Amino acid sequence: MTYKHTKTLDTSKDFILPCRKDNLDAIKEFLPIAKPDFDGSFSTYQLLYGKDGNRIYLIGLGEEKHSAKIENTFQKLAFETQKHWDKTIQVYAEHLSDEETKKAVIGIEMTQYEIGEFKSTKEKSNKTAISFASTKTLKTILDEGQYTGETINKIKALVDAPPNIKTPEFLGKWAEKSAKKADYKCTVLKHKELKKQGFDAVLSVGKGSINKPVVIITEYTPKPSKKIDIALVGKGITFDSGGLSIKPSTNLHYMKSDMGGAAVVLGVVELVAKLNLDINIVGIVCSAENAVDAESYRPGDVIDSYSGKTIEIIDTDAEGRLVLADGLSYAVKNIKPEYLIDLATLTGSVVRTLGYEAAGMFTHNQDMARTMSDIGYKVHERVWQLPMFEEYKSDLHSDIADLRNFSGKPLTGATNAAQFLESFTEEHKNWMHLDIAGVSFGSSPYAKMKSASGYGIQLITEFIKKKASK
Repeated sequence: MTYKHTKTLDTSKDFILPCRKDNLDAIKEFLPIAKPDFDGSFSTYQLLYGKDGNRIYLIGLGEEKHSAKIENTFQKLAFETQKHWDKTIQVYAEHLSDEETKKAVIGIEMTQYEIGEFKSTKEKSNKTAISFASTKTLKTILDEGQYTGETINKIKALVDAPPNIKTPEFLGKWAEKSAKKADYKCTVLKHKELKKQGFDAVLSVGKGSINKPVVIITEYTPKPSKKIDIALVGKGITFDSGGLSIKPSTNLHYMKSDMGGAAVVLGVVELVAKLNLDINIVGIVCSAENAVDAESYRPGDVIDSYSGKTIEIIDTDAEGRLVLADGLSYAVKNIKPEYLIDLATLTGSVVRTLGYEAAGMFTHNQDMARTMSDIGYKVHERVWQLPMFEEYKSDLHSDIADLRNFSGKPLTGATNAAQFLESFTEEHKNWMHLDIAGVSFGSSPYAKMKSASGYGIQLITEFIKKKASK
C-alpha cells in the first residue's frame, strides 16, 4: 500500500466514509441516499454506489470508547473488501483526529500481512494507493501510521515463522539487516563471545540445541550524550520444548511463538529509528532454543549467570526468566539506562489471571505504571499491574544456590517469575516487567489457527515517544 494526502474528496471515485455511531448527519452531503441502513456502530460497514457507479463504503467508528481500537474497523473493511478495490481509493479524513487517521493507516496496512508465506502458491499482494482527504496537513501522520503498520506486520511474520527457519542465528541476521536499512547499530554475540563475557544462563538454556544461542544488541543513539534513556530486554526462545521438563504434545507446535518479547524489542528499535525520535535506546534480545538432548541442562543443576548469582534449576521449562536474567544484568552493568523494560511471553499464570485482554505489568515505580497503563488504554494494548509483595519472595529460596528458578507451586506464578527477574536488576528504580503471554499470540479473525497479534509495538513506541518529548 501507498498513502498520500489530498485536500479534497473526489466523489466520482471510490471512497471510504468514516462515521461515528448515530452521526450520519456529519457525512450526509456525500450519501447517495438519504437513509441508508447504517448507524455507524463499531466495526460495521455498508457498501453503497454513487451516481457515477463508484463504490462508497460507510464504515462505523462506534462511540468514543472505541477510539483506541479504530484500526480494527479499518482492518476488517480492508480485509473483506480490498479485492474489489481499484488501483486507488480515498478515505474522507476531515473529521478524524490525527491519532484516528494514524490508526486508520495502521489498520489498512495490517491487512497486507500474508500469513501464508511458506505456501507453495501465494496470493498476489494488493498495490492500492490510499488517499486521505482532509484540509489538515497529514503527511507526517500517514508516514508514522505506515511505518507502524509495517513494523507490526514484520514482527508478526517473525513470531509466526516456523522454528526450523527462525533459529537464534536467524533472529541475529534479521536484526543486522534491519539495522543496515534503518540506520542503527547492531551487534550479535555468538557462542564464543557469550562464553567469554559470562552469559552463563543463556548458554545453559541453549545447551541441548544444535542451534546455538545468541545475544543481539541493537543501539539507536541520535543524542550526543552517551546516556541511554531506555533499554529494552526481550525473551527470544525460538522454540520451547520445555527441555527435560518436557511440555505435553498438545499445542506444542505453537511454542515457536515463545520469542514474542524479542520480536517487540527488535521491531520497536527499528520503528523508533525510522521515526527519528530524539532519544537514545538500546534493545537486548537473549535468544536460545530450549531443546532436549544429552547435553541439556537438568532439573537439579546449579548454573551461573551474568550477574554472578547462582541459580538452582527446579524446572527447565522456566527457561525464559533465565535468559532474561542475563539480559537484565548486562543492561544494568554495562548500559545503565534511565528506564529498563523487559518483555516476555513468560508464564501461563498470567493468562489464567488476565486472559487474552491485557499483559501483566510488574514494577515498583507507580509513576511508570500509571504512564504505561494510560498508554495501553490509548492504543488498546492494555496492561494490568499485578502485585510484587515481599511475602512472595520466599518461594525463590534455594538451600544450595542463591535462588531457584521456579517455586514448584501452582500459585502466583507470574509474580514469582517477575520477582526472579527483579533479583537481577540491582534494584533499578525504573524497571518494569511485562508478561505478554496472553496477548502476543492467539486466535484471530484473520487466520484459522492461532497466530501473532503484533501486541507491544504501539505500546512501547508510545512510551518512548512520551519520554522523548520531555
